[in-house]
Amino acid sequence: MAISKIDTSSITFDDKILSTGTTAQRPSNPSNGQVYYNTTTGRLEAYNTVGGWVNADQSGLQYAVEYLAIAGGGGGGAAYGGGGGGAGGYLTSTTTFIKDLVYTVTVGAGATGGTYGGTHPKNGSNSSITQSSAIVTAIGGGGGGTYGNPVGTTGGSGGSGGGGGGSNNVDVSVAGSGTTGQGNNGGTGTRAGNSSGRLVGGGGGGADTAGANGNPATEAGDGGNGLESSITGSAITRAGGGGGGAHPDQAGEGGTGGGGDGSASASAGANGTTNTGSGGGGGGHPSASGGNGGSGIVILKVPTTMYTGTTTGSPTVTTDGDYTILQYTSSGSYTA
Repeated sequence: MAISKIDTSSITFDDKILSTGTTAQRPSNPSNGQVYYNTTTGRLEAYNTVGGWVNADQSGLQYAVEYLAIAGGGGGGAAYGGGGGGAGGYLTSTTTFIKDLVYTVTVGAGATGGTYGGTHPKNGSNSSITQSSAIVTAIGGGGGGTYGNPVGTTGGSGGSGGGGGGSNNVDVSVAGSGTTGQGNNGGTGTRAGNSSGRLVGGGGGGADTAGANGNPATEAGDGGNGLESSITGSAITRAGGGGGGAHPDQAGEGGTGGGGDGSASASAGANGTTNTGSGGGGGGHPSASGGNGGSGIVILKVPTTMYTGTTTGSPTVTTDGDYTILQYTSSGSYTA
């Protein structure tokens, strides 16, 4: 049976189901799933309680964004061979952004270095990219173990693990573990046999390599090396582990990419470099504190043809060929 052509002139629509108007005339109290034809953009839109008004046909309105997210670095351990802080978790890949949605960027802080008598390493804070839920979460770096009882000497686990601290109570201290796909393990701390006079910390793990184990016959462990990225158009290495502290031997060096050097004197371990997510160096002298971990960073690489220019948090904006680069050194957002 043939179907006759429907006469649409006699059909009316409930404006709660389908209505028409400009962007400014959108319904003020829409229901979830409500459809609206936007005469300003010439597109059909749908409302949802998570993203608000979005184009019903997303064809051509979603695009790939490359990202680099690094969490805050762990603080170095303190006193008598503190362990180096682990680097913050390092994540880089590509995700899909949908036009008109707001993406929240959180930049993790570096942890403060440990002090003499402390029992718990201090981990860095996470960095993330979130829409309705987390798209990317880089885990804060593990803190370096601090001189004290065996619990306090254990390096913290995180994006990369913190180095174990020196102790008179154990021959080899436990290093912190890194997170698979984000970083590496820290190195162990140790003492010279049963001697109470020579203690060295392990190096904090880096994004590319693990922290080195401390060896009192040579030196404290060096921090693991960071990873190189060219997302901004220039090759930059970030997320190095902190070097272990030593008493009274040679301290470990920070890993490439900003890891803080360990200390073998009354001076504190060196801080991890700001906005690299690197770990702080371990303290060496009885009164020496650990270095602070470096703060993290989040970088977005957006096709310039799709870049909206709508941001919060004052990211640094540059261009590289056909792309606009947003570097967030503090938390903010980007509207796609």
